[in-house]
Amino acid sequence: MGAIHLEGALADRDAWRATRCSIGKAMEVIGTRSAMLIMREAYYGTTRFDDFASRVGITEAVASARLRELADTGLLERSPYREPGQRTRHEYLLTEMGRDLLPAVLALMQWGDKYLQDGSGGPLSLVENGTGDPVRVEVRGSSGSALELEDLRVRVARPRDPDEVGDAERQRR
Repeated sequence: MGAIHLEGALADRDAWRATRCSIGKAMEVIGTRSAMLIMREAYYGTTRFDDFASRVGITEAVASARLRELADTGLLERSPYREPGQRTRHEYLLTEMGRDLLPAVLALMQWGDKYLQDGSGGPLSLVENGTGDPVRVEVRGSSGSALELEDLRVRVARPRDPDEVGDAERQRR
């Protein structure tokens, strides 16, 4: 059974804790089912509050809370609009941060299609707009080659400034 190779100070897993884990931080932002499904709908072009609530199948209170959280975090931005004779409302538009989450969402879709659809594949097919060719999310190195779990290595990142040292290095000392 393979695993990612841990390098340097990370090799002794008992000597460090993942206290600043980016996966943990990402899950704090997007870790609810309703948040992820709201993002799915934003990728499908949904922008209006009522549409998010009805398409995701959540109450208005939950939709309001999740949309506020996603906007406060920077995944969506609120943009005012006003229909004739109506009060000003807000629509929710994807930001660069929200667009950058797309590969993770598509990877979850791909995984769900493979493992959670009783062998039938998913109900939707993701294809390239111009050609209709299937699209897959993969882990690739900078050379372009596809990588498996065993092909990966994790190391302590270079500190951003001289005073900052990665948690693994600090705990090792």
